[in-house]
Amino acid sequence: MSPKDVTSDGRRGTGLWTPGRIAVAVLVALVIVFICVNTQKVTIRVLVPEVTMPLWLALLAMFLIGLVCGGYLFRRKRK
Repeated sequence: MSPKDVTSDGRRGTGLWTPGRIAVAVLVALVIVFICVNTQKVTIRVLVPEVTMPLWLALLAMFLIGLVCGGYLFRRKRK
């Protein structure tokens, strides 16, 4: 029997709430709290122009850009 044929009968990490998903859910909750408590206006330089906006909006935009980039880089290939 080759190592590829061996299956484990344990169910760790096979359900809806795997350890990785729980960690991601906790991180997302912390990011949302961090964004919500930073509400003051800031000036941000975007290459040449300066933009004044609430800090929570800039943080939310960076979070969403990070989600999109992470989803693109780490997506699983379909067979």
